[in-house]
Amino acid sequence: MIPSHYRAMWLIAMFDLPVTSKSARKKATDFRALLLDTGFIMLQYSVYGRFCESADSVDSKIRTIRSQLPSEGSVRLLSVTDRQFAKMQHYTGKKRVNTEDPPDQLLLF
Repeated sequence: MIPSHYRAMWLIAMFDLPVTSKSARKKATDFRALLLDTGFIMLQYSVYGRFCESADSVDSKIRTIRSQLPSEGSVRLLSVTDRQFAKMQHYTGKKRVNTEDPPDQLLLF
């Protein structure tokens, strides 16, 4: 059996950040850029996901995000196994579409 800290997982970042002023919009844009620079993909407008090769990798990404959280707004981080993520039901209109696949090969930064 594979130890849990070596299991592939997805880290989901969900957020609601204020955009009521120019500086608030910049902070929200900077946070989205942080997620993209850290290897996340946009699942929905304020929902981003990143495939991680292990729980240790998830913890590392969480530390990175926590160190740069915006001072206002709400951010939620959720980790799920790759198997749980694959069971997600995704619809565009009434048509069911496949969830995102994990990358074929892991990217090294």
